[in-house]
Amino acid sequence: MDMMDARLELMKAWLPKALASAGTQVSWTEPPQGTLAPASTDASFRRYFRLQSDDRCLIIMDAPPPQEDVRPFMRIASLLADAGVRVPRILAADPERGFLLLEDMGRDTYLQSIQAGLPAVEIERLFGAAIEALLAWQQASRPGVLPDYADELLLSELNLFPDWFVERHLDRVLSPEQIADWEQLCQLLLDSIGAEARVFVHRDFMPRNLMTSAGQPGVLDFQDALYGPVSYDATSLFADAFFSFSPAERQQWLHRYWQRAREVGVPVPERVEAFLDQSRLMGVQRHLKVLGIFARIRYRDGKPHYLEDAPRFIRYLREACAQDQRLAPLQRLLDSLGLPRLEALG
Repeated sequence: MDMMDARLELMKAWLPKALASAGTQVSWTEPPQGTLAPASTDASFRRYFRLQSDDRCLIIMDAPPPQEDVRPFMRIASLLADAGVRVPRILAADPERGFLLLEDMGRDTYLQSIQAGLPAVEIERLFGAAIEALLAWQQASRPGVLPDYADELLLSELNLFPDWFVERHLDRVLSPEQIADWEQLCQLLLDSIGAEARVFVHRDFMPRNLMTSAGQPGVLDFQDALYGPVSYDATSLFADAFFSFSPAERQQWLHRYWQRAREVGVPVPERVEAFLDQSRLMGVQRHLKVLGIFARIRYRDGKPHYLEDAPRFIRYLREACAQDQRLAPLQRLLDSLGLPRLEALG
């Protein structure tokens, strides 16, 4: 029996106790009746299962220690709920063994709904609701609650790009000239990010982690939240890993977020142009990091499909270079690595 099968048997043995401890919150029969099926996986070691009986559904998170720890999820779920953001209720927990019994917030993420051909008016509603949820989270921000998104972490994320995407995926080693461009780029990004106001940052606030609903979106995958740059979550929402707005649409949405942020007192710059500049450089940091992560997931973890979206991130980077002359070092680096130009990306 491999580790995952052993985890599944351990989870099944834990489930009756979990349902009993959830009590009237779930009104489930004992022993648990119904079907247990995979609900989703993600880029980590976590897995999710859906327990369904008639019209009742629950979600079980399997987060195997020592690779995963459910306690940050539990803590940040409480912070988000206190801010008025919709997150899955935690009905039972076994942190030592890495199991959570969760409310099921539905089957369709924003991404799945969009890919299914959602009408433009409904996309407008969904992203408008996402902005309001994000602003509620940011308005609850205060220092000293979450760890700082420090320069050391930002730089370690950036270095995933040369370490995994360049050296492992492209099978290249940066030349001295390329290293000089890389160091100049990293300093530019760190200086810009360091000058931003700080708020609570989800770090993966994107359509794949937002559940479609009639009112507020259900927010998922928040366990890595930090206290960091105000532009981060809005940037990741509108420059997604798996779905792309056009550059003009992205700018319109960022402008709308900025306007609402100003109205509710979230500390964005007074001028929208300054915010868009911050967002562009914040996006470059995130896109480079994601390219490195997707390469690492492929070569270390055996999950190759994430890297299929690499062209989307190269496009984001090329678009940023075309808009901002400060990114000349990045443009030279992309060119010297033979990564496609905008016109070749279609």
